[in-house]
Amino acid sequence: MIARIIIPLILMIVLSDLYLDRHYLRRRVKYTWWKRLLWWIPGAAMMVFAIVLSCSKDFAPDDISVLYWFLFLLGLVVVPKAVYALCSFLGWRFCRWRKKRINWGNLIGLVLAFYTIFVLIYGSTIGFSRLEVKHLDYTFDDLPAAFDGYKIVHFSDIHVGSYTGSRKAILDRALDSIDAQQADAIVFTGDIQSIRPHELYPVMGRLSQLKAKDGVFSVLGNHDYSYYTRHDDPAIRAASEREVISRQRQMGWQLLLNEHRVIRRGNDELVIAGMENLGEEKPGLPPGDYPLKGDAKKTLKGVDPEAFVVMLEHEPWAWRHHILPERKVPLTLSGHTHGGQITFFGLSPMGVFQKEWCGEYREGNSILYVTKGLGGVIPLRFEATGEIVVITLHSKKK
Repeated sequence: MIARIIIPLILMIVLSDLYLDRHYLRRRVKYTWWKRLLWWIPGAAMMVFAIVLSCSKDFAPDDISVLYWFLFLLGLVVVPKAVYALCSFLGWRFCRWRKKRINWGNLIGLVLAFYTIFVLIYGSTIGFSRLEVKHLDYTFDDLPAAFDGYKIVHFSDIHVGSYTGSRKAILDRALDSIDAQQADAIVFTGDIQSIRPHELYPVMGRLSQLKAKDGVFSVLGNHDYSYYTRHDDPAIRAASEREVISRQRQMGWQLLLNEHRVIRRGNDELVIAGMENLGEEKPGLPPGDYPLKGDAKKTLKGVDPEAFVVMLEHEPWAWRHHILPERKVPLTLSGHTHGGQITFFGLSPMGVFQKEWCGEYREGNSILYVTKGLGGVIPLRFEATGEIVVITLHSKKK
């Protein structure tokens, strides 16, 4: 993870410290050599920390808490300085251009720097612990009458590796909330782990306690494959994927790998289908370097064209580009985006890169719902509260 951004990271650390050193600290009469040394030590330490992490072969170190601490310190020490330095620099250039004396960029930068610290501290404590249970009612013309009132609980992206220590209570509370809904079916749309299958070991017992009348159904997300472990031996990577699959099945979950299951109520049927993850093959972006395993045609093979289908697919992007072109699917449930994880006034940079990134989308008679999920590789959420979605299906009265 850090290796991908190591150059801009080092530039951010060095340039912000250098700017503040030259424009402010050097002008102080008593800015002695040892005070200057003290100023540069935190930035130098963060650079060393970043370089060490970038040498990891995997997306994150074996002890993922090391990554958490690095990112927390980055947000506490480096980012506020960089924000202030950037605002100050732009204000300084504006003053030079317009021949003004007061650099308002300093004040703006100071406010924004303290705001970034607030976002970090609030988001990693209160923000990450908050939970919303969202209730949705959807009415369909083609829902069989026997399934009128059918209740589906949808959750996603739990990233169980982020629920360590005191945060384990947050996961327990979320799972208790799922149980309390007394659902007909529970569906999970991927990313049960962050990096490696061993993250599941402490919570498998609790996850296996999730019960619903027709069972718990799941699909794999991008983090559930071996994409984030950089082992050169393909056998090791394949073994990691197999373990994720076997662990979910040991928990009693019905993991769907381009498959479907038929649920019957008398003569009526409802199909729950699950596609594998489609990776990152998006228009305008380079393809991912792991297999794009999702196959809508294979997933729906043998399904009656008139059947009511609930499709599970981790990537919401797949709905418009792969699922709808294959056939009419009344309801598709996805995750992956975490609702941007950090949003401001309901807006997130995620919306720039992905059209369907949070909430409900419609195309004709088909609905896609993208949940904000529960966890995250990094345990931080700001105005993107983790959610459990309770969907009740209704058939239109004739």
